[in-house]
Amino acid sequence: MHWTLDFAPLLPLPVLAAAGGLVLLALALLAWRRQRGALLRAASFAALLAALANPSLTEIERQPLPGIVVVVVDDSASQKLTARSAIAEAVRAELAQRLGRIKDIELRWARITASDPAGGTAAFAALANALADVPPERVAGVFLVTDGQIHDVPQAASALGFNAPVHALITARENERDRIVRIVQSPRFGLVGQFQSLTFRVDDLGQAGGEASIRVLVRRDGELVATPTARSGAPVSVPIRLSHGGENIIEIEAEPLADELSTANNRAVISMTGIRDKLRVLLVSGEPHAGERTWRNLLKSDAAVDLVHFTILRPPEKQDGTPINQLSLIAFPTRELFSVKIDEFDLIIFDRYRRRGVLPTIYFDNIARFVRNGGALLVASGPDFASSTSIYHSPLSPVLPATPTGSLIERPFHATVSARGARHPVTRGLPGASSDPPAWGRWFRAVEAVPERGETILNTSDEEPLLILSREEEGRVALLLSDHAWLWSRGFEGGGPQVALMRRLSHWLMKEPELEEERLSAHGRGGKLTIERQTMKDAAGPVTIRAPSGASSTVTLAQSEPGLWTAEIEAAEIGLYSLEDGAMKALAHVGPLNPREMTELIATGDKLAPLLAAAGGGMARLEGAGAAAALPRITMLSGARTWAGEGWMAVKKSESHLVRGIRSTALVAGLLGLAALLALLSATWYREGR
Repeated sequence: MHWTLDFAPLLPLPVLAAAGGLVLLALALLAWRRQRGALLRAASFAALLAALANPSLTEIERQPLPGIVVVVVDDSASQKLTARSAIAEAVRAELAQRLGRIKDIELRWARITASDPAGGTAAFAALANALADVPPERVAGVFLVTDGQIHDVPQAASALGFNAPVHALITARENERDRIVRIVQSPRFGLVGQFQSLTFRVDDLGQAGGEASIRVLVRRDGELVATPTARSGAPVSVPIRLSHGGENIIEIEAEPLADELSTANNRAVISMTGIRDKLRVLLVSGEPHAGERTWRNLLKSDAAVDLVHFTILRPPEKQDGTPINQLSLIAFPTRELFSVKIDEFDLIIFDRYRRRGVLPTIYFDNIARFVRNGGALLVASGPDFASSTSIYHSPLSPVLPATPTGSLIERPFHATVSARGARHPVTRGLPGASSDPPAWGRWFRAVEAVPERGETILNTSDEEPLLILSREEEGRVALLLSDHAWLWSRGFEGGGPQVALMRRLSHWLMKEPELEEERLSAHGRGGKLTIERQTMKDAAGPVTIRAPSGASSTVTLAQSEPGLWTAEIEAAEIGLYSLEDGAMKALAHVGPLNPREMTELIATGDKLAPLLAAAGGGMARLEGAGAAAALPRITMLSGARTWAGEGWMAVKKSESHLVRGIRSTALVAGLLGLAALLALLSATWYREGR
């Protein structure tokens, strides 16, 4: 219960003060003249002024509110190293008992389970969530049970939003050792086939110092590409060649350090995106025809294509004796293109080309060698491929996947996706392919041929091969057995997916990973790991997953569409996952690359020390089996300047309360007040009248 004396004057305060001053002056005059009844007059005037001041006695019923003490327990990845987690649980249990014995305390718990965007430990974000509904004056103290590796420590105590002590209990032993691989400089993008400079540093932390020579392994997509030697604290630069477009995962792994905390941070991961330079395409058109301009427009519309196009304008039936070297305004630089600079091209396209003496036989040998050494060849054929002057009857035939019969198919037909083509990434899911017949315009001519190898992914309506893909040693070949693909681009009978088909076809020829027939891939997003397996087989086998911690698990994939099998699992750990199904391997990273949480692992109080000093808190290091027993004595203080000392820590006594009720009683009011005033006036009159 709490009592207060309040006033509610009936007159304005200046008037009441002036009246009080006049009364005091009059009383002083009476006292100087030794007037009888002066004391009674003073009492009468005082009673009158008290009545005008309207005093009241207020009774407030208060309920004290307990102070809020928050214990923040670090459950981050670094806290799970060695015996830290067990020590933290023992300390947490001991804190619960000791704080539970202190009266006027409400205990709250907060666990650090989420990290900041850079992968660090966000302890004070968890604290803010725990105190979101608590007035600042009710906060009595904070205990942090952690290894000290906290990455959101406020710069000043005022940023906490409350005035209460903050204490830290460091749950780890002293004199720890650890080795860290740090990325100094790394390009985010790079051209495919070119070298990029990557700079890293290996740091040995701890009492024993660093080693003079450290062996390092550098891998690209799991393949070992370099083995440099590093020295602790010294930067090392390594050239990395990007092998394909898209994401290239680079791993840098240093050999373990004796007695180190963990090897988890001995490896750093970088993702470099490979970008292809302009695709250099050589297009050779054998004769003018309706589809020639379509090929040129299709290739020129892509800004990433650097096109060299030559057309043989003299049709074969015009034999008038004109020398070959006089059949064009600009001489066809056959030697430069097919001998000197052939390896500078990425793709060679023969569009309805037939042998007519322009290209000597040795140049066809060069083209075959170009393919076997990793180049790409696309043959878009027409009647030329079925003739006696076909390029099939040249040294190029060993790399062509089909043998022409010499006959043509000249009747309307729809291009259809074959059973194998439904699984192939080039033709899987082409727009309009699902209907029967496909929702595409018809073609009217094709070359009859017998496939010798490769995959036939498009057929005619009569199941004759139309598009065949083949691998020839390091290179790739595509054979289109019709010259009527241009009808799709012209919109005949609704057209067809020529742009989509040719884009996928060129990407397959350029060995882009997403167009590989056999491919295992995975990517992490939102705490989940999505696995995809492309295959031409009837089924995909189980995938073995190795987590960053080394734990292994197996997942069974489900078919999402022909040739594509997928699965999605929860990714409980942050870091690099390795996947394998017996034939294929893949890497995927979940969460931020090289998270701060797993970069620095040695327990420390240095990051928290400035804040604790500003907040008046203390720090204690607890380790081993007796960590809970070594916990400092905890007490409650009120209005202290220091909240921690040798062997003790304190929480702040809360002055907060809840008002349950208020009752006010007027002291000079009603008949009682009037009677008292009349009695004093009567006594004054009686005294002066004697």
